[in-house]
Amino acid sequence: MIEQKINKKLFQDRKRTNILSRPEQKLISYLVPKIPNWISSDGLTAIGFLGSLMILGSFLLAEYVNRDLLLFAIPGFFIQWFGDSLDGRIAYYRNKSRKWYGFALDIVMDWVSTVFIGLGYILYTVGDFKYLGFALVSLYGWAMIISQLRYRITDKYTIDAGLLGPTEIRVIICLVLLLEVLVKGSIDYSVLGICIILFFINVGDTKKLLTLGDMKDKEEKQAKLREEGQNVG
Repeated sequence: MIEQKINKKLFQDRKRTNILSRPEQKLISYLVPKIPNWISSDGLTAIGFLGSLMILGSFLLAEYVNRDLLLFAIPGFFIQWFGDSLDGRIAYYRNKSRKWYGFALDIVMDWVSTVFIGLGYILYTVGDFKYLGFALVSLYGWAMIISQLRYRITDKYTIDAGLLGPTEIRVIICLVLLLEVLVKGSIDYSVLGICIILFFINVGDTKKLLTLGDMKDKEEKQAKLREEGQNVG
């Protein structure tokens, strides 16, 4: 019962559809009450940013020291997830949420983290595959824009693209890095595959977004006509 109340309180502001949503929410609900009071929401955001720096650093270490150091990114992704997932939730738990401040900060930090990942890949890989780093960042940026526009149109915030969300993407990238340590050069084809999948997901989500926009336009026009009719009467 207590856990259900915590879940309802922590996740009332967003809808999750990703595969790992249930275990992820249970873990967050378990961790949030255990965060020391001296660690603020902004402090958790800083922790998440530290994880992003670790991910970028792992690519640099892999390029100039040893490829096995790509594995340094895996704890970096966990730290990034920890800070990114708990910063807003801790604010809700402590009744100190700042909706628009937190929303703006979350979007900015997500974008910075995405750029770090793309930059790390560009610095690590060679040849024409470097362009995939730009493509990956652009496609993820496209997905972020879709989520913000969907929020504007529907007033319902979701960060997932169907069954995939930021957590699943982190897990996939960690597996890609692990495979690269075992099979050198595999990361390029993995990133290519991710870019192709993201492209088709974005195209589908864009079509759904435009449909939602068209529906809202019609609803607003009908509401305006009803209002004008009432004023005339």
